[in-house]
Amino acid sequence: MTFQGTDRYVATDALKLAVNAAITLQRPLLIKGEPGTGKTLLAEEMARALGAPLITWHVKSTTKAHQGLYEYDAVSRLRDSQLGDPRVEDVRHYIRRGKLWEAFESEQRAVLLIDEIDKADIEFPNDLLQELDRMEFYVYETDETIRARHRPMIVITSNNEKELPDAFLRRCFFHYIAFPDRETLERIVRVHYPDIDCHLVDRAIECFFDLRDVPGLKKKPSTSELIDWLKLLLADKIPVAALIERDPTKAIPPLYGALVKNEQDVQLLERLAFMHRRASR
Repeated sequence: MTFQGTDRYVATDALKLAVNAAITLQRPLLIKGEPGTGKTLLAEEMARALGAPLITWHVKSTTKAHQGLYEYDAVSRLRDSQLGDPRVEDVRHYIRRGKLWEAFESEQRAVLLIDEIDKADIEFPNDLLQELDRMEFYVYETDETIRARHRPMIVITSNNEKELPDAFLRRCFFHYIAFPDRETLERIVRVHYPDIDCHLVDRAIECFFDLRDVPGLKKKPSTSELIDWLKLLLADKIPVAALIERDPTKAIPPLYGALVKNEQDVQLLERLAFMHRRASR
């Protein structure tokens, strides 16, 4: 069972090596990288390429580790007991299975995506150490141990919003998705728009990298935002000439809202354009 990328996902040799190493070691694959570099999409395409079910656990700031195992709804059970509901005799009716439980009981080996783990409390990763190591957990309400039928392929993504504990990192195989170079970016664009004008791609990518290189930019545009921008250029039938002959005193590219996502960066680009106009007089 090896991952070689898909027709919808351009994976570098280093990324394919990391995925296959994690599968061989049976370790969680911890993926970091800039937002928009395809971390979440990697798990989706792994499942598609390997013919495995995908189970996704989107982590939020309020997410607790036990929610990935199960949750016991004692309030509903109390209410039903007051109403005379016969289901209260079986506590299993009030246990909601979490994403780890789903992955452990999957009929075939699943891909489990724990998305944006760094959004949760700092103790969240440590609280999962035993379950990820032993591939089992105990349900106190029913006095049973849930063991994984098949060890899931676990992909964990992080945007580096906070540091992860060393004990957790030791149990993962780590890979950082570096921002794509020009050649890789062209391949990614071709996956999404196979018939796009090569001249438009060349000039759009050049503008894109020029924008990323602007000093002081608060948020650099990502790969996914380039794809959105190209979609708009195609939809509005923006000619290549509009990018090639763009006025250098106008630092903001057409349809910039797909690339620039905050007012500070817009103001920065406007100041640069103003300075260029003054220098060209």
